[in-house]
Amino acid sequence: MTTVLWVVGAVLVGFGVVLPLYTFFGYPLLLSIRARRKGSVTPPDPDPWPTVTVSVPAYNEAGQIRETIEGLLALDYPEDRIERVIVSDASSDGTDEIVRTYEDRGIVLRRVESRAGKTEAENVVAPLLTGEIIVNTDASIRLDPGAIKALVRHFDDPTVGVASGRDVSIENRHDEANAGETRYVNYEMWLRDLETRAGGGIVGASGSLYAIRAELHRKRLPGHLSRDFASALTSRDHGFRAVTVNDAICYVPRTHSLAREYRRKVRTITRGMETLGFKRHLLNPARHGVFAWMLFSHKVCRWLIPVAAVALWMGLVAIALAVEQPTAVVALVAALAAGLLVAWIGLRRPEDRPLPKLLSLGAFAVLSNIAILRAWVRAFRGAGQAVWEPTRRLST
Repeated sequence: MTTVLWVVGAVLVGFGVVLPLYTFFGYPLLLSIRARRKGSVTPPDPDPWPTVTVSVPAYNEAGQIRETIEGLLALDYPEDRIERVIVSDASSDGTDEIVRTYEDRGIVLRRVESRAGKTEAENVVAPLLTGEIIVNTDASIRLDPGAIKALVRHFDDPTVGVASGRDVSIENRHDEANAGETRYVNYEMWLRDLETRAGGGIVGASGSLYAIRAELHRKRLPGHLSRDFASALTSRDHGFRAVTVNDAICYVPRTHSLAREYRRKVRTITRGMETLGFKRHLLNPARHGVFAWMLFSHKVCRWLIPVAAVALWMGLVAIALAVEQPTAVVALVAALAAGLLVAWIGLRRPEDRPLPKLLSLGAFAVLSNIAILRAWVRAFRGAGQAVWEPTRRLST
């Protein structure tokens, strides 16, 4: 029995250590090696600039839609080449009435009469958009005035189907609030830059800001799937690649509620898993080579991290039992309980009383892994959420 515990413990610990090391260190290292050989070039301005539609889905955004529209009107792009559209998913709080007051300034309202969710609303409106390039953003996001030009420049390259912006996390009131999310976003932007420079292209675009060729945007997507993740996969399916553009900056206010962030992660990861399931053929390395490796490493390995964490804990318990160290077992159980307690405190903490920075980081790490585990369960049950509920972020 002792030998069995040793073997099982060693296997579980090995898996629990190797997978995170590969995911967060080995994969970026391999990308860095490829990126050194590729390099990157800033493309010139196209002449003429292609026509662009900036599409902003909105559901009950009356509290911030004016600020959103003013930001759209401030974009640096030739006025005769840009269409600005608010896609209202059957808003009922006065959002549409506010948008209509801007019609004489070129803002177009496209209302979906029956609420169907973000992806389905975009499916309905897509044939009505006039731009050669469709730029997708969100009502809570603030764009740098030069962001659209920065994205569009890359479509002069006929191999590019999607260009994704760079998220810059904004903290509104407390520097320590949700510090974990800010660090995660910075890591993700760095990784996408490596993927772009390595030549394979990114495996998922930023939901905050990305541009896509109109013919790709019009490809219908099931309503319960994630369009921003699917955009890069659809691009690959049709012989294009997706790239990240570092100077296409969008400012993303981070929610200061760990509970709200946890719910958002469960929703988005569940939709991401279902989207990858829909496009699972792209994981075939025989057909998609380097891209399949990148997709597996970036997404599947990331989603297996909490499984590896559970395996590591169980492996350490098995080894402690094999060497007959009950105090070690007690210590491991106590460590697990402490982590869950920190996560529970983070979920219950009022939004106006954020946790201290160190506890916030710990709670974010634990809750992120629990969110992934819950998303696995929801994805296997087919419990994805088709009807979109936008994350309400604090204004800056």
